[in-house]
Order: sequence, then C-alpha cells, then structure tokens
Amino acid sequence: MPPTVLIVEDTQSLAMLYQSYLLPTGVNTLVASDGATAIDIINKVHPDLIVLDVMLPDMNGLDILATLEPDNCPQVVVLTGHATKEMAIQAIKLGASDFLEKPIEADRFRITVNNALKIKNLKQAVTQYKNKYENGKYFDLIGSSKQMQSVYQIISSASVSKATVFITGESGTGKELCARAVHQASNRANQPFVALNCAAIPKDLIESEIFGHLKGAFTGAIANRVGAAGQANGGTLFLDELCEMDINLQSKLLRFIQTGSYQQVGSEKVVKVDVRFVCATNRDPLVEVENGRFREDLYYRLHVIPIELPPLRERGKDIIEIAEALFVKIAKDESHPYKEISEDVKQLLIQYSWPGNVRQLENVIRNVLVLNPEQYIDIDMIPALPENTKKTPERETINSTTQLMADTTFDLPNTQNNIKALWLAEKEYIEHVIKICSSNIPKAASLLDVSPSTLYRKIKSWEEIQ
Repeated sequence: MPPTVLIVEDTQSLAMLYQSYLLPTGVNTLVASDGATAIDIINKVHPDLIVLDVMLPDMNGLDILATLEPDNCPQVVVLTGHATKEMAIQAIKLGASDFLEKPIEADRFRITVNNALKIKNLKQAVTQYKNKYENGKYFDLIGSSKQMQSVYQIISSASVSKATVFITGESGTGKELCARAVHQASNRANQPFVALNCAAIPKDLIESEIFGHLKGAFTGAIANRVGAAGQANGGTLFLDELCEMDINLQSKLLRFIQTGSYQQVGSEKVVKVDVRFVCATNRDPLVEVENGRFREDLYYRLHVIPIELPPLRERGKDIIEIAEALFVKIAKDESHPYKEISEDVKQLLIQYSWPGNVRQLENVIRNVLVLNPEQYIDIDMIPALPENTKKTPERETINSTTQLMADTTFDLPNTQNNIKALWLAEKEYIEHVIKICSSNIPKAASLLDVSPSTLYRKIKSWEEIQ
C-alpha cells in the first residue's frame, strides 16, 4: 500500500503544484487549506508524511506540529516563504524532519519527501524490532548474545520482504524456530506457516507432500490431497533439511519458486499460489552443490537472505537464558515444582560443549526434572554428559591437554612417612588436572573419565572437610 502524504497549504495553486510534483512517486496525496481541516485529517487518516505550511489562515503551522504525539508521529516537512534561522531551529526541535523555503523546485521537493518517507520506514522497523525483542527473547528464539542480536536484526529487516530466507546451522540449533520467527515478523503472520521436513519423507512421496495429488494418481492415493504448497497459500512454506531432497525433484521446486505455479501429481491443471519460502539445512549447501547433490541454480535462487545460526557452545550466557526458560516450560509440562538452578549447574551448562545444541540441552533438562522432584536443581542431579566427538577448537584443546598430562609425572611415596591419605592424594591429582584444563571442570571430567557432577560432588566434600 503506497504511503499517504498530507499537503497543508492555503494557496490552492501551490497545493496543486505540490501534488503534481509527487505524481511520479506513486504516493497518495491529500490537501488541507487550513489548520482545522489538517488536524481533522491527521486524526482520521494518520498520514505517513505531512508537508506543512507555516502561515495558515487560522493558525500557525508549528502549532499543529507541536500537537503531534511523538510515539505515533508522521514525518513532517515544514514549508515557509518567510524563513528565519530561529524558525528552522524551532521546527526541528518540535520534530520536523526537514525545512524547505519557498519557492521549491520539483526535484528538491520529491527528494525531500522520499527521504522523509525512508526515515519513517526505518523508525517503524526499529519500533517493530524493539517490540518483538524483549527480555532476551525474539518470538520463540531466546538469547542476548551478539550472534543472536545479529540474527534478530536480519529477520526484522527481512520481515517486510517476500525474499527467500536460507537458514544454516548445526542440528539442534533451532532452525525451525528461526523460520517461525521469520513468518511471525512478516505481514503474513496471520496466514498459514507450513513446515515440511524433506529428510523425513520417502523419496517417492515427497513430490505429493509438496504439491499434492489427485485421487488415483498412484497406488494408495485414495483421495485428493492439497499438499504443503497449497496449504501455505498466502503464508510461509518452510522446507527443512532441503539438501536431502531428491535431485530430480529439485528442478520442479525451482520452477515452482520462479513462477509460483505447480501441478499436482496426476493433474495437468496449473495451480498458482502466493508463498514465501524459508529453507534450512544442517549441511554446507555449497559443498552439496560441488558434489552434485544440490542444483546450483536452485541454490542461488534460494540463497537470497542467509541466516547462520551459531552453535550453542559459541553463545556464552545464552545457554543459561535458554536453560532457565526450558526448565520453566518443561516443569509446567511435567507438573514439577521447579524453582531455580544452582550456580554450579549454571557453570556446568556454560562450560560443556553441547554437541547436540539446544535439542540436547532440552533432553538433559527433561531428564533432570523427571528424575528429581526437588524445587532446587543442584549439580549432583545433572546426568553424565557425553564427550563431544566433533572437531571443534575445544576438541583440539582437550587433545593438547591430554598430551600435557602424559608429559606430567607425580612423585610416588618411597617411605611410609610420605604416604598420604587416599582422599588427599585424589584431591591433589584432580585439582592438578582441573588446573591444566584452565578450571574447566567438564573438560577435566572428560579426561578423568568421570561425569562432571562427580567432580563437583568431590570438590564440595573437600570444602566440608576443610
């Protein structure tokens, strides 16, 4: 819908001239010849921009500017044939975005109006972003880290567009939640969001799942089926694990994306829909293209607005925010009396590498709540966490630490007087390993082949002895 510009000018010939200047821009224009009419139009229509003459027959134009509410204020360009420096300063202080002195050239007028409307759009986008992002949460996405702030900003910027969003990230990082946020932030939020996992559907059925089929089109087609594309009409179609799609079907998907049209299986009729595409994969799509498993033309058609979701291990204190939200959510599902987690638990959650990302974290939290009915979750309630086998910088650190330990020797007692209590010898050895691991207890636990909760319990018992 084109923006609306209200021209407040008491000289009819000038008002018509300004309207003619704006004809090439495609905006809607309204005219008011006095202040009272202008105020009435502003209250009823809420224009995007007001071109405001200062000298009006019934009032000063700056008085109108002063009455506009700052929270929902249109952009204002002030016009006058009697400009002074003081008047310009006053207009800017009252919220005007620009100040023009008559007579005004057509190009200068159009440029000023276009710039003011761009500022209006930018302000609206910022306001929408602030309203959607609150207390570390953006729709169903949680996290205040810089990485996630960047993701939120991309989604917010893309919300007004129909451009395809391509989400990449490790398994379990929340790609479907990200896709839903793209949908919820857009003007399609009230329309359907249809998700389709390309890896979970047999190769011979996926075309029917996307495009639908007619009764009798193949064995087992006992009724007509609309398909995901038809169900998503007017809304968003999310294709998860896209790189798993059969290479032969990719050509039909490309044609659908290019034209917005498709044919159901068993039909010659062309169906046209209005769909916004969001795709996701946990693979590197360019590697898939190089290996011939993903069409290059389809990749470039879909890879318009890329979003890369960071793994959980790189998101710092986001892990605590996500964990606390999951504890509350799952406790409600399980009717659990959960209140809070201890600082030791928080430290463990941050230090662990989470190879399964948010999905793994959620499973661990559900395990804790199901097996422990206590209100306060402590470190000894956390189950043993599997070692991360992925090749990450943390894995390299553990390997180098293992080598360092191999090069480290401990003096064994050679007389009875030098023999220490077993718990004390164990304490010194464990503390030495923790020091080598830069106080990262999950790393130390991995090297010692015990669970982090075991080390936390031992450390706590030593404190009680001392």
